[in-house]
Amino acid sequence: MIKIKDSVYWVGVKDWEIRRFHGEEYTTHRGSTYNSYLIMDKKTVLVDTVWTPFHEGFLEDLEKDIGLGNISAVVVNHTEQDHAGSLAYLMEKIPETPIYCTKNGAMMIKKHFHKDWNLNVVKTGDSVDLGDNRLIFVETPMLHWPDNMATYVSGANVLLSNDAFGQHYASPYLFNDQVDQGELFQEAMKYYANILTPFSKFVKAKIKEIAGLNLPIEMICPSHGIIWRENPMQIVEKYDQWAGDYNEGTAIVLYDSMWGATKKMALAIARGLGSRGVGARVFNIGKCDRNDLITDIFRSRGVIIGSSTINKGILSSTAALLEVIKGLQFKNKIAASFGSYGWSGESI
Repeated sequence: MIKIKDSVYWVGVKDWEIRRFHGEEYTTHRGSTYNSYLIMDKKTVLVDTVWTPFHEGFLEDLEKDIGLGNISAVVVNHTEQDHAGSLAYLMEKIPETPIYCTKNGAMMIKKHFHKDWNLNVVKTGDSVDLGDNRLIFVETPMLHWPDNMATYVSGANVLLSNDAFGQHYASPYLFNDQVDQGELFQEAMKYYANILTPFSKFVKAKIKEIAGLNLPIEMICPSHGIIWRENPMQIVEKYDQWAGDYNEGTAIVLYDSMWGATKKMALAIARGLGSRGVGARVFNIGKCDRNDLITDIFRSRGVIIGSSTINKGILSSTAALLEVIKGLQFKNKIAASFGSYGWSGESI
C-alpha cells in the first residue's frame, strides 16, 4: 500500500512478465500494471481490483494492510477482467458490501459473475460522502467499453480515470515525473492508437463534459501504467489532440514479400516520397510487431500497403493488419495499395 495523495493509496499490482494483452492481440514490451486504489476516510472505499491471476496476493495484502472487513464500499469503474478479475474473490469475503457502478456496469457484473451482490447504480454527478472526501462519479461510456466510468475524489482532487489516460508500462516508479518521458509517451500513444482510436468522437465529447464540471484535478490515476501527478492535464491535452484525426504529415509504406519484388517496390515508393519532401517509414509487415505498426499508422498521413499475390489474394500478415485497420476506423488518411504480379496479379 503506497500513499499517493491525501487519503488516496495505490494497492495495485505490477506485472513485469506480461508480453501479450487482450489474449494475443496487444504487445506489452514493458509489462503492465493493474492499478487499484483505496480511499481512506471515515469510510474506506476500494476502487477497482486487479486481474484474476493476482487475486490471492492482492487480497492478502489488503487483509494485512487494512482488514477486508473494514472496506465500506467497492467502486467498479469497469468490469473487464484486468480491473474486476478479483471482484468475485473479494466479495466472497465481504458479500454484503455495496458496489457502485454504472447501469451498464451492473448489467455486465451480473452477466460476468452470475451473483446477486449489493449493486448501486450511479450516473454522472452522483456522489458518495466519505467524511472529509466525496466520491463523484463520471460516466465514460465507450472509453473503451459501454460500462466505463471515472471516479473523482473531491478533497484530494484526484481523478481515478480507469482505462482513459493509461499505458501498458511497468516501472519501479509510480509517477510521470519519475520515468523516461520518451518511453511514457510512446506507450501512451500506442495505447490510444490500438485501443481508443475507434472511440475518438467519444473522447472529444467526454473531455469537454469533464471540463464543464469544473473539477480541480491535481492528479490523474489510470488503471494501467503511470500516474500523472506533474502537470496531469498534459495527457488530457494529448488525448484531445489524438482524438482529432491525428497525423504528423508523414507516410508509412508497409509490405510483405515472398521473393523480394514487392520489397523493391516499397523501397522505390519510399524514395519517391522522399524526393518530393515527404518523410516515409518502411516496414515489412511479416517481420514487425503489429501494434507498433498500428501506432506508426496512427502517426501517418499517408498509408501505402503492398503484398505479393498468393492464391488469388494477399499474404496472411497483410490480411491480418488490414483487418485491424478496418476495426480501428482511422480517419483523414490517404491510402494506396501496390503489389507484385505473381501468376495473375490479384493482390492489389
